[in-house]
Amino acid sequence: QVQLVESGGGLVQAGGSLRLSCAASGFTFSSYAMSWFRQAPGKQRELVALITSSGTTGYADSVRGRFTISRDNAKNTVYLQMNSLKPEDTAVYYCGARPSASNPNDYWGQGTQVTVSS
Repeated sequence: QVQLVESGGGLVQAGGSLRLSCAASGFTFSSYAMSWFRQAPGKQRELVALITSSGTTGYADSVRGRFTISRDNAKNTVYLQMNSLKPEDTAVYYCGARPSASNPNDYWGQGTQVTVSS
């Protein structure tokens, strides 16, 4: 049974930091590209960051230089370090897994709320 369980969300003031974690199980984590998406109220879900199985990373323009995605294959966990947070980063953040960067996500987590106050 595949599971992606996000944690680390919460309420933070603008300029602050949060670190999201996503613990994976039920599939060969090291072989999958992992991603973070977010969805704000009334908006479409958008890709925030992605890391391939070999460690190559990519970011949305809106977060590049502020967010860092990383993975620990020994722990089957992917992280999203979020610094210099802005109110517009407020959203539900979802972890996803896909066979490669060019594929859509096969698996999704349940999401974790991030709220940035001004």
